[in-house]
Amino acid sequence: MIYTEMENLGHYQGLGECLDKAVGYLCSHDLGNPRAGRYEIDGDSVYMNVFDYETLPEDEAVFEAHRDYADIHLLVSGEECVGVSDRSRVTVANFDETQDFFAIDGAVEQYVNLVPGKVLILLPEDAHKVKIAVGSPSTVKKVVVKVLVK
Repeated sequence: MIYTEMENLGHYQGLGECLDKAVGYLCSHDLGNPRAGRYEIDGDSVYMNVFDYETLPEDEAVFEAHRDYADIHLLVSGEECVGVSDRSRVTVANFDETQDFFAIDGAVEQYVNLVPGKVLILLPEDAHKVKIAVGSPSTVKKVVVKVLVK
């Protein structure tokens, strides 16, 4: 897990070819207020998903992990809490290979608050519970860049 300021994201160049493409894209493009959907950066190796949603009470939030992709989470607007645990310390309920999605059961080890300007990079070993409300549920616009690390 890497949690940093957007202005420091360029420091993470050199960790891998696909991550370099993702970081380069994010550092050179103003995200503005993108519409929800999928945006190609480098085919299935690096792409961006944009979401609009309401945050949830923690007991309703999805706990997930991925085998082949790292996620780079950035908020365009709103505030969200993300719970993170090492995947070796939680239970994998099931795996959907076509979606590269592990459903996770277990306890969160650490919480990170995301606000615009912050960046959270989650690697395959980082199980993450997303969409957790900070206080009461609120509207969020979020960018998640998917980065192939397999």
